[in-house]
Amino acid sequence: MAQPAPPSQSEMRQRNLSRVLHTLASEGPLSRAAVAARIGLTRAAVSTLVEELLRGELLVEEGPGRSGTVGRPGSQLRLTDRGPCGFGAEIGVDHLAVCAADLRGEIRVRVEKEIRNQHSDPGAVLAVLRRLAHRARAEATDVGLRPVGLAVAVPGLVLRDSGTVLRAPNLGWQHTELLPLLPDDLGRITVHNEANLGGLAELWSKPAATPLTAPGRNGHTDSFVYVSAQIGIGACVVVDGQLLSGAHGFAGELGHVPVRPEGPRCGCGGRGCLETYAGEEAVLRAAGIEPGPGVRMSALTARCEAGEATALRAVGRAGTALGIALSGAVNLLDCRRVVIGGTLTRLAPWLLPPLRRELARRTAVAAGGRDTPVPVTASPLGPDGPLVGAAGLAVRTALDHPAGLLAGPTL
Repeated sequence: MAQPAPPSQSEMRQRNLSRVLHTLASEGPLSRAAVAARIGLTRAAVSTLVEELLRGELLVEEGPGRSGTVGRPGSQLRLTDRGPCGFGAEIGVDHLAVCAADLRGEIRVRVEKEIRNQHSDPGAVLAVLRRLAHRARAEATDVGLRPVGLAVAVPGLVLRDSGTVLRAPNLGWQHTELLPLLPDDLGRITVHNEANLGGLAELWSKPAATPLTAPGRNGHTDSFVYVSAQIGIGACVVVDGQLLSGAHGFAGELGHVPVRPEGPRCGCGGRGCLETYAGEEAVLRAAGIEPGPGVRMSALTARCEAGEATALRAVGRAGTALGIALSGAVNLLDCRRVVIGGTLTRLAPWLLPPLRRELARRTAVAAGGRDTPVPVTASPLGPDGPLVGAAGLAVRTALDHPAGLLAGPTL
């Protein structure tokens, strides 16, 4: 078998420029010496790369910082908060949202609209999304940002490396090609499952233990299951810092794991799926609240806070069902933690205790006494995870290709 050709000098330079950018996105501000230590290049080599990035206005040089070592501390480098930005968009069942994040991953612009998209024509939905994107771009321009890419979160199965939504049951879409319907002035466009983007946002979250870099970089060891619990329920599986997408990109369909085979009929055609017990509309109905336009989880939260028995039973049943479904994933994958995202995070005080009990009772780790039960937490990003993850993915894709960033004008 022929060996692949070694990378050219130009390819190596681009790769090293990307490593500098990712390191500063993850851990900056840092000195040149600190960057060199982290990526394993000489200080002279890093200085040459940094000078190119400074000339391209992708970095900003600040005054000396605390080095923690003997000697005069070096000046600190950080990514610019102007110039290139990544756009993220989310197509929800009852809302649309668009945001822009600068190269540091900070959300600088956000526009959204409550709108019922279930069983709506994709062209009509995407027309509204394009108008929101136009507003977001105008606001981004006002703060000195220019788009270099767009990632779109969709609650459904997205064919790998395409813009095709194979099936989105809660939208009523099948075999829908989105790329021709999306804005064409925001750079490279990608479409992804919303749970995967929510999980990536969790992986990249600055308060978390894992660095804010692309999956698998810098020796990530974090392994977790992220549950995106909204009207539908999806999941993202991260193993050793890598997204586990499956053979066709469809891994994580947790909502259609049966928790009670004799249970109610699900929209997928099966019975007793998790979604029929823990999906947002299922929990609202079990609590005596009829879902509909403008009916949000705040009504259910208020009833739980008031100690209403029906509401508490509905949320407890949802937590138990989640524990049953997640026990299989935890036993199979031996993950370090479980994170609940989406609208159900608002119910965390009442949802997580029964979930934790059921999960501890059913998982091998707890049953064998080898360790404490797998920790279960609510994501601090709440329902914003998929949108934040979409913008973050657009930014990280841009950081992977610094030539495109250096070529464009800075506003």
